[in-house]
Amino acid sequence: MPTKTADASALSHVLDNPGRASLLGPHARFAESVGAVLRYHPEVSVFVSLPPDPGEQDWRDAAELLGPGGLLPTGGDAPTPPPGWDRVLHIPGVQLVDESLRAEPDAEAVRLGPSDVPEMLALVEHAKPGPFLTRTVELGTYLGIRREGRLIAMAGERLHPPGWTEISAVCTHADFRGQGLATRLVRAVAHGIRERGETPFLHTGAENVNAIRLYESIGFRLRRTVTFAAYRVPDER
Repeated sequence: MPTKTADASALSHVLDNPGRASLLGPHARFAESVGAVLRYHPEVSVFVSLPPDPGEQDWRDAAELLGPGGLLPTGGDAPTPPPGWDRVLHIPGVQLVDESLRAEPDAEAVRLGPSDVPEMLALVEHAKPGPFLTRTVELGTYLGIRREGRLIAMAGERLHPPGWTEISAVCTHADFRGQGLATRLVRAVAHGIRERGETPFLHTGAENVNAIRLYESIGFRLRRTVTFAAYRVPDER
């Protein structure tokens, strides 16, 4: 597997910290901040962004923003926290970028919106593709496939650094897996991204070899390794 800096020179640097680039750019309307620390509105996304090479003041600002006992999730390069911050999550991951994906609309895919959120949350709870909250649907286009009125598969847009859009929440109910629904939805979401003149990318766990194999087979390329981590704010600062 390439190192986490492999091929970085060929791509926009915004992908090295896509959450921060999103909050400083197209997703600025969702941003909350203290000092240089940014986060999404807590009903929209779990992501928090420290500045590069965070110092003591940045960690203090993060504690103020999140509150005692709050969680600071990170993705990319795992920072080293000051004493008192417990790391409660550490998952190796990968970042993949579109290289030769055949993006195309899907006749069965329907646009999902706020009224569909209860069903989307239920599907996420069943399939566990990653964090999805009550207002995550506001981050971009989400598409779903229904059978007899039941939402059985979905995928959508999450992080949005300038020029790029992350495909996320790719999931299918267990009763309907093996039918290629996830691939169809990824292609359909990517079609909308390409129509805006942007490039799709995505993240997944490094141990999710089946997903990585699928994404590479349909045209994504491994760009870098990342670490999904989370740190708990000390109860007393």
